[in-house]
Amino acid sequence: MNRGLMNRRRIGTVIATAGLSALLCTVTATPAQADTPTSWESRALGLSSAQRTTQGEGVKVAVLDSGVEKDHSALAGKVTTGPDFLKDGLQPGDPRWGGHGTAMASDVLKVAPKAEILSVRVIDDKKEHDADDWKTGPSPVAQGIEYAVNHGADVISMSLGGDSFGSSFNEEETKALAHAAHKGVTVVASAGNDGDVFNDSSYPAGYPGVIAVAAVKQGGSRAEFSTVRTYNTVAAPGVGIVSAKNTGGYEPVNGTSPAAALTSGVVALMLGKDDKLKPSQVRAILTKTAAHPPGGYSPLVGHGVINAAAAVRAVSKPPADRAAPAEYKGKPHLASRTNVKPTQHPPMDTALLTIGLSAAGVGLLLVVGAVVVSRMGRRRTSTTPPRHGLA
Repeated sequence: MNRGLMNRRRIGTVIATAGLSALLCTVTATPAQADTPTSWESRALGLSSAQRTTQGEGVKVAVLDSGVEKDHSALAGKVTTGPDFLKDGLQPGDPRWGGHGTAMASDVLKVAPKAEILSVRVIDDKKEHDADDWKTGPSPVAQGIEYAVNHGADVISMSLGGDSFGSSFNEEETKALAHAAHKGVTVVASAGNDGDVFNDSSYPAGYPGVIAVAAVKQGGSRAEFSTVRTYNTVAAPGVGIVSAKNTGGYEPVNGTSPAAALTSGVVALMLGKDDKLKPSQVRAILTKTAAHPPGGYSPLVGHGVINAAAAVRAVSKPPADRAAPAEYKGKPHLASRTNVKPTQHPPMDTALLTIGLSAAGVGLLLVVGAVVVSRMGRRRTSTTPPRHGLA
């Protein structure tokens, strides 16, 4: 398989091959989600218990994706559509518009049914891209983050990733994420689906401050495709997650994409209980209440599979926010001073430089003289009358 195709995936979801009927189950639901099917993730996350306390009321989740079909029954009345920063001319109804985004928005609302979705289009639905597919110019992802922050998003959910053709660390995106952190907006991203191929790093998951979500299968072990990286923060269900289709109905999907969307929904539940939580507190609660792997942390699943019920309970006594700037009170010099004097270069010998410049000057005069003589010769030739019979 071509590495140039595989390590540039911008979408973290693939359609599952398992039958839909074998995966559907029902949880105790509010009327807003009564017709929305769920799969095993409800039990794995403890959603029934968590949703008795909060359902994400008043929380706005920005879904930066391929667009959201807001008229789907799972999303009706919950979606506000923002700009299309991809600007590729595609519209709702096109096969590459809204398939992935609609699925991810439904997964967010499956967890936090009373949250609001802000849809911002920054990718399309093509699973793999060649370098020629991407246009130059401002980063759509960076623009989407800025828009979401400036339009009241409490959570930014990005089920996308991959290296950006040799320049995976994008300065525009880092600045936008810094703005989000400054405004107290929690950012969640999928860890990537490259774990069974090249295991390449994936951005935005790899940026500092982003909650990177790996995927697990039933039983809690890592899904084979889930990218293994030390930036992985937590994990969530990502195999056979029944999600809304932009053409109507539902289908099961695999990927770190639904894992990130479900995690964004859990963050919405937490903020629905306490909207004063800072991103550092959200991260601390998620990591502390997760089902830790042996040793407490692993690049396979981060701090472990998140527990929505435990996370919501922990919101009552959040940890202190230690992300604020602190005054440096250490020594003025990081290393002790020594008696060694700095090395100095000897004075430059200018004799050879002077000779070289003189020779260059003489050469320049000779060239100028040759040009003048040549031009005079041409002038004399041009004044000679033409011979008879020649044009």
